[in-house]
Amino acid sequence: MNIEKGLDKIVKTIRVMITDQPGFLGKLTTAIGSEGGNIGDVRLLRSGLTHNVREITVYVDSDQHLERILQAVGQVEGVSIEEVIDRVQKVHEGGKIAVKSRVELETIGDVRKIYTPGVASICRQIQKQPELAQRYTSISNSVAIVTNGTAILGLGDIGPVAGMPVMEGKAVLFDKLVGISGIPILLDSKDPEQIVETVCRIAPTFGAIKLEDIAAPDCFEIERKLVDRLDIPIMHDDQHGTAVVVLASLLNVTRFTSTRLQNATVGIIGLGAAGTGIAKLLMAYGVKQVFGTDLSQAAMAMHEANGGVATDLAGLMEQSPIVVATTGCPGLIKPEMVRPGQVILALSNPDAEIKPQQALEAGASFAADGKSINNALAFPGIFRGALNARACRINNRMLIAAAKVIAQYAEEGELVPGILNPEVHTAVADAVAQAARVSGAVTVAPTAVAG
Repeated sequence: MNIEKGLDKIVKTIRVMITDQPGFLGKLTTAIGSEGGNIGDVRLLRSGLTHNVREITVYVDSDQHLERILQAVGQVEGVSIEEVIDRVQKVHEGGKIAVKSRVELETIGDVRKIYTPGVASICRQIQKQPELAQRYTSISNSVAIVTNGTAILGLGDIGPVAGMPVMEGKAVLFDKLVGISGIPILLDSKDPEQIVETVCRIAPTFGAIKLEDIAAPDCFEIERKLVDRLDIPIMHDDQHGTAVVVLASLLNVTRFTSTRLQNATVGIIGLGAAGTGIAKLLMAYGVKQVFGTDLSQAAMAMHEANGGVATDLAGLMEQSPIVVATTGCPGLIKPEMVRPGQVILALSNPDAEIKPQQALEAGASFAADGKSINNALAFPGIFRGALNARACRINNRMLIAAAKVIAQYAEEGELVPGILNPEVHTAVADAVAQAARVSGAVTVAPTAVAG
């Protein structure tokens, strides 16, 4: 399996003023290379009579690595550092999303059509026939992205406001990949009952609810109660989106090795939201033996109650040809623990339990991390399909249909396709909508929606 270079690097841009004579740019790049910096783009911003200003993109391992490079550059005669730019911060400045109008507003006539008095007739129609809201409002194409910030990526409980950049990122993916309006909802509460009640009260605004980065075990209770109380699709992405992409990956692993996934033994390290979701979907697909381990005895008990086998880390690594890790513990899997031919999916972000290259060098046949096995391959199409079909829930049949399509679109030798392939998300949406209809998840006739 190919490992994309630079995925674990930090990207910085160094803006420098350089003496405009032969050799000075070469001295600068040599200084960067001498400290192990990997140079990307070199861009000329402006030229003067004696100096020019350039921006040089540099890939570094850490902030300390960057400091060493800056010290080396600072010692180069004829070069002065103007600014160090963090491109990630630049992208996030001002936020990544905004509410935009879909209609023109140029004349007073436009105002009268979209607002008073014209809008009153639309309100009366919806009052008489509530289902017309699907046609005349944005509800049917809007998804609430709900978090309380208790399990943000691999960062943990950092609070809802600190988690907002993640929610905005999800909204961007919804918009750009499948045309859905994703609306972040930040809830300052760790009380499952408060969260459930709040989501139920705002639910009329949305066509579906996407629960995001809510810690286990509360996430299980919150999702279950919302599914019971609301008649729109509810999905906790950390559980089910991740599970779908893992299932897709393993379908390709077993295809490459000419084995049946149902007959494989899979080990799950970490039985939080993602690990439990993966285990449950694999068992729903028909995998007969799923080992699981976690520091929490309650999580282990839940795994056994769901049909899995609880064990310890050593036993799991010894007995599982396929290992999936979702612990949030960088470096948990040591190279000496990897068995020849083993499949290792170390999915914790931003730092994996073992780097894919390390796992491959230790003898793994396939290895990937959460940067490639990413739930962004699943959730846009799943929600698009559920909304298109006007499904009242998202079930395992819909999730398995999504996984099969994702697996089919992977390029030869890869476990999953690229996130930015629009055909993948369209195909997932179509498969999910069809699965919703045949599985009884649709109780009303579908209405055309945007996107």
